[in-house]
Amino acid sequence: MKLSHYDGGCQCGAVSYEVDMDLENTITCNCSRCQRMGFVLGFVPADQFKLTSGDGSLTEYLFNKNSIRHLCCSVCGVESFAYGNMPDGSSMVAVNVNCLTGVDPRALKSQHVDGKSF
Repeated sequence: MKLSHYDGGCQCGAVSYEVDMDLENTITCNCSRCQRMGFVLGFVPADQFKLTSGDGSLTEYLFNKNSIRHLCCSVCGVESFAYGNMPDGSSMVAVNVNCLTGVDPRALKSQHVDGKSF
């Protein structure tokens, strides 16, 4: 696993963060949310993610099992990350790779996940 440091955030700049992650294991998903939003996602342990601005600009959205805290910028509406837990219960962050500075998510070899079946 090769960790690299990235800056990310929403479209308007109200929300920004830093993350250390490996872009070799990204996914796309066809669940009702991911498909509509066009997400390319990478998952990191919570200690590899740091929200640097915009905590007060975030709006939370929960759906399905209410286990993932989808956080959207209340100004521009972009969901650049979400908080949740791994199957072992450890805290993780789902990073919307589309929101990382200098990354072309369409050039990645993302694995497709059949989220409709969950």
